[in-house]
Amino acid sequence: MISFDDRHGPADAAPATAYPELTVPDWYRDAKLGIFVHWGLYSVPAWADVLDRSDVTAENAYARHQYAEWYANTVRLDGPTKQRHEQRFGVGHAYEDFADDWHPAEGSPAQIVDLAVRAGARYLVPTTKHHDGFCLWGSATTPFTAARRGPGRDLIAEFAAAAREAGLRLGLYFSGAHDWHVSDFPPLTSNEELFALRRNDPAFAEFAADQLRELIDRFAPDLLWNDIDWPDAGKYDGPDSLQQLFREHLAAMPDGMVNDRWGVPVHGVLTREYQDIAAVQAEVFESIRGLGLSFGYNADESAEHALDGTELIRLLVDVVSKNGNLLLNVGPRADGSIPPLQATALEQLGEWLATHGEAIYATRPWFHEAVATPPEGVRFTLGETAAGQRALYALLLDPAAGPVELDPPVSAAVRQIAQVPGEGPVTLRPEPGERAVAVVTLPLR
Repeated sequence: MISFDDRHGPADAAPATAYPELTVPDWYRDAKLGIFVHWGLYSVPAWADVLDRSDVTAENAYARHQYAEWYANTVRLDGPTKQRHEQRFGVGHAYEDFADDWHPAEGSPAQIVDLAVRAGARYLVPTTKHHDGFCLWGSATTPFTAARRGPGRDLIAEFAAAAREAGLRLGLYFSGAHDWHVSDFPPLTSNEELFALRRNDPAFAEFAADQLRELIDRFAPDLLWNDIDWPDAGKYDGPDSLQQLFREHLAAMPDGMVNDRWGVPVHGVLTREYQDIAAVQAEVFESIRGLGLSFGYNADESAEHALDGTELIRLLVDVVSKNGNLLLNVGPRADGSIPPLQATALEQLGEWLATHGEAIYATRPWFHEAVATPPEGVRFTLGETAAGQRALYALLLDPAAGPVELDPPVSAAVRQIAQVPGEGPVTLRPEPGERAVAVVTLPLR
């Protein structure tokens, strides 16, 4: 997958010194778990080709894209998506016709927020506009919006109200580089075209700035989560420049933040999409992925494609121990309901966090050379118990395997900072009955 933090240009655009300081605030580092929501016109066809990936190659990967939210591009390429679309909806049915076919149920954003709370999430990031250009808020910049087409509602306003009422921080996803509704390019067929076939002209930069400014002014998001890049014409000095938009965002939300997908020489939190991170990272990152192979809902995904509750808990523990947050995506059906395959895993995660949350929330990674690459089956965090005692938490990824004996360098490192009786190798013993991840709490010296 692509990493965006080192991707920026043009060379003569505004330098890093033109931008405000982009820190990662403590509220974010304490939150650990966020819920991403990919919901839009693509939720109506709700399909991507995932049943047999054995013959997917670099040459046909875009025509066989596993992300259902990319339907508007995939359907334009010869392949199974186009064939299925014409069979199901008819040759004359354009992707943008789904704007009048989409009718979410009343109250569905609030129900999605409720599930996020039950999962133990501390922030929510709904998509405001994906690459198809359809705006889920009542934008004045275009009639291609949920407020003026099929839904007939401002869905982002509903998400924002429900998230704030539930005590969640609010992030907003925005597609800065791609808006296929107002562009005239052939369909994308490669990662190279992902960056090459995008509008960089002043008119589009102003259009993108107007939309982002609407989101800042109306919803005061805690996190601006941009995707792919930003139109190059908006990276120079001026009243609609990206650096000016960042200043306005931070003026509205002094502890606000951004991600790293803007294509400029500064970044906020690093994003890592469907990537396994091997070692503890010096810089805070955000691991993003769906519960299955897609972000948007794909009706063909089944249990074999998706994380179950135990796998999800282990993923969160792994990410947090390595200095990351997990932004886990849910893909609602078109009506806004969450399929049981996703909801069950999230509810199991929430149940585990209700018991073991002190080993996750508000913790920090343990930076020590002996555990820079964590020992097999064990992860570590540093935090504080409910009683106010500073502690090293050892998280055992497979309690059923029984006690874990740490090797001598790790044992010595543990004994340097934690109260461990005896001498020699440290043995970590899971509590009876633990099935997903066991927590061993070791008070600090």
